[in-house]
Amino acid sequence: GMIPESTISAVPEVVHADSIESEPDTALLSETVVLKLNGGLGTGMGLDKAKSLLKVKGDDTFLDLTAKQVMAMRKNYGFNVKFMLMNSFSTSEDTLAFLGEKYPELAKEDGLEMLQNKVPKLDATTYEPAVCESNPQNEWCPPGHGDLYAALVGSGSLDSLLAGGYKYMFVSNSDNLGATLDLKILTHFAKTDSSFMMECCERTEADKKGGHLCIRNKDNQLILRESAMCAEEDEPAF
Repeated sequence: GMIPESTISAVPEVVHADSIESEPDTALLSETVVLKLNGGLGTGMGLDKAKSLLKVKGDDTFLDLTAKQVMAMRKNYGFNVKFMLMNSFSTSEDTLAFLGEKYPELAKEDGLEMLQNKVPKLDATTYEPAVCESNPQNEWCPPGHGDLYAALVGSGSLDSLLAGGYKYMFVSNSDNLGATLDLKILTHFAKTDSSFMMECCERTEADKKGGHLCIRNKDNQLILRESAMCAEEDEPAF
């Protein structure tokens, strides 16, 4: 639903990463999973495959650089940090084929892929499930990254990870190469016994599509307001 400007307040000062004094604890890495959200297609960029297969530097794609980051982290820390992808029905085949060809050691690891759910597209006029007789695959779409928690539980991945001794999960988009596991932040997260922690940065004009953090006045709860939740009259403040 909509979140009016009058119902929220600005977020007060947050903990700055440079102020964290926790001594990095590498032992936590054996209990940590790095999960990349990889369900989106690159159709807006002229690609009919997973967005992570777009080349971004030389011949390297987002997925190349992610794989190299994971392997470098394992080498530098001396821990085989678990790596996972949340793929969609649209990205699974291409992604696994790519990894199998270029990074076979990663591709054969147990539990590499978790498939998110899919939901039916709706006819904009009737609100009934859409029908595409020429290609029934087009009748479905992934529900977005908010499906992470439902997919973890429904796929059995959560039970499997807990049984394997995993306690922490770092999550970021597959096209966000700047988002990597920070051992100091992980240690701070563990020491504060937090249930959820978000690493964020100051917004620029280019960041407005992604929404912003704010405080909901009625319960002092930290929330995220996306542009679609902002009424037209509140857009100047957004």
